[in-house]
Amino acid sequence: MPQLPLLPTSLVGSYAQPEWLIDRKALSGIFPPRTRMKGLWRVPDEYLEQAWDDATVYAIAEQERAGLDIVTDGEMRRESYSNRFATALDGVDLDNHGTALDRSGEPVPVPRVTGPIKRRHAVQVRDVQFLREHASPDKAIKITVPGPFTMSQQAQDDYYGDGEALAVAYAAAVNEEIKDLFAAGADVVQLDEPYMQARPDKARMYGLKALERALEGVTGTTALHICFGYAHLIHERPEGYNFLPELADSEVKQISIETAQSDLDCAILESLPGKTIILGVLDLSTHAVEEPEIVAARIRKALPHVDARRIIVAPDCGLKYLPREVAFGKMKAMADGAKIVRAELN
Repeated sequence: MPQLPLLPTSLVGSYAQPEWLIDRKALSGIFPPRTRMKGLWRVPDEYLEQAWDDATVYAIAEQERAGLDIVTDGEMRRESYSNRFATALDGVDLDNHGTALDRSGEPVPVPRVTGPIKRRHAVQVRDVQFLREHASPDKAIKITVPGPFTMSQQAQDDYYGDGEALAVAYAAAVNEEIKDLFAAGADVVQLDEPYMQARPDKARMYGLKALERALEGVTGTTALHICFGYAHLIHERPEGYNFLPELADSEVKQISIETAQSDLDCAILESLPGKTIILGVLDLSTHAVEEPEIVAARIRKALPHVDARRIIVAPDCGLKYLPREVAFGKMKAMADGAKIVRAELN
């Protein structure tokens, strides 16, 4: 991994997709798709791969123009953070979807598991290779994959008949993918596990076991993102996390949390000694672009509770639903805010 400065900056994962690529109005009016929704793409199938590449090149360039230290592919190829990987696995009936409750309690279409969950081939290896090829060599690169517990909550199980067995089966597939992503050149691989916060009791029952299986034999730098849901869709924020200290003994190296919109009491970070904290400091519930000093203040708020050398500065969650000019403005303010605090500490 390239040498990173104090308080390095990074996206959580997604960046705003361009209007020419995807129907943003239709996308913003639904919960993140669990099944494939190819009708959202504005580009004909024969040109879609090229369009995804072009959008990814732009997303990388925007991150570097903003001054970020760790760059992602912006998840330009995805309708949602989870459905591209989840629907690429064997054992899922793609023609007859199931139904499950979203974290808001709404029934939504989901993959229907009808056989053993297996990964037939790598899903995102080319994404990493493309990202490494187009990112500047002095930038670290991060790729995200949906976590096994979250995928198990976003599926209708018509095969295993047991939530733990389903989650562990997903974990085995994720484990194979993570190893291939590191082999392809990823510096950081992040698992997105928002349902650990949404369903903490089940997460305690078998989510941690699934996470352990997903990380088995993995030697690269891993991260886990746990949040309260996209601010565009989930407006109410709890006062704190229902599930966080439980990750202290996990093998994951970095924990990505949100603090800005929720005004989180950062004292909870003391429950994660030894973990690098990906600190969410951008409020994504508003299109107002923060002043860098506001971002700096949010970073300072964490410093009494976690060493600055264990902080990566990031948005609360993905920037997928923001207008592109807002997403860039917030990203630039984040980088500039980190510079302010970095100068104070050096």
